[in-house]
Amino acid sequence: MVAPERTGTADPGEAPTATPPPAPAEPPRARLTDRIGSVEVLAALLILLIALREPLAGLLSAPSLATWTTVFVSVMVQAVPFLVFGVLLSAVIAVFVPRSFWARALPRHPALAVPVASAAGVVLPGCECGSVPIAGSLIRRGVTPAAALAFLLAAPAINPIVLTATAVAFPANPEMVLGRAVASLIVAMVMGWLWLRLGRTDWIRLPRRPDLDDARRAVAFWSAVRHDIVHAGGFLVIGAAAAASINVLVPERWLRVLADEPVLAVLALAVLAVLLSICSEADAFVAASLSQFSLTARLAFLVVGPMVDLKLISMQTGIFGRGFAARFAPATFVVAVVVAAVTGMVLL
Repeated sequence: MVAPERTGTADPGEAPTATPPPAPAEPPRARLTDRIGSVEVLAALLILLIALREPLAGLLSAPSLATWTTVFVSVMVQAVPFLVFGVLLSAVIAVFVPRSFWARALPRHPALAVPVASAAGVVLPGCECGSVPIAGSLIRRGVTPAAALAFLLAAPAINPIVLTATAVAFPANPEMVLGRAVASLIVAMVMGWLWLRLGRTDWIRLPRRPDLDDARRAVAFWSAVRHDIVHAGGFLVIGAAAAASINVLVPERWLRVLADEPVLAVLALAVLAVLLSICSEADAFVAASLSQFSLTARLAFLVVGPMVDLKLISMQTGIFGRGFAARFAPATFVVAVVVAAVTGMVLL
């Protein structure tokens, strides 16, 4: 007798067969990389430094490496306090200042908001390290990018601390203070208007910040501070290391040769300002020491440095995106050199 073929449908009189529950999956084995954190990495570095202390001591005694270390540390010491100040102010803007404030503080027309934002840099005693995160927060709060970028360029160049340092560095040439303020303000406004004309919104890629939207204000504030310190600080270290390397690799005799050619002198000091990456509070004293160059060339150094240098490009890349920095930095350099040269010929 042949048994009837069973189908997938259960017999109405037959109790359904219970499906056995799936076996619990084995927990994934912890990998070695999952167990290594920042504390373990720091401990390993300390052990390595202790083990190699004698060879490292011999390397650090080399003159070139000592120069590199001095320049790197000096850039970091100059920049970090203002970076922290800018990050704190950026967090305040991002968390506590309502969007409606900026609508009331700035003119509604973007073309008029650019000079107002540029002039606002006069009241902020900071350097380029702090202006970059502040500009990012302004854009997040609804400020037109043209005005935020104009503020980014003007704040480190025309604030009272920088202008006072310039006056102290050039006691016999007070016109350098006026030249720096006028040229820097013009560059900031021109770049803001150029962004209105040629800039595109998709060139600015601010990192997403969900931690600022749903958390309480105090939690969001410290989250913003931690994020910007780590994010901008990492790029600051890269820029400072690059500036220190340039200081060691560029021969000083090249500068003496270039100083004899007026046009090349302006270009040389503009490029040197980019490479040295000195904070705007200290660059006037470096410019004053370059006495073999003309005042116009040294003005170009003072105008270009706070707007385009290695650490600033690195920080702009980290906060606004690589595509933005690749377009904005070269354009700012060209405008700054031209405006500084013209201002120098008129005022100096």
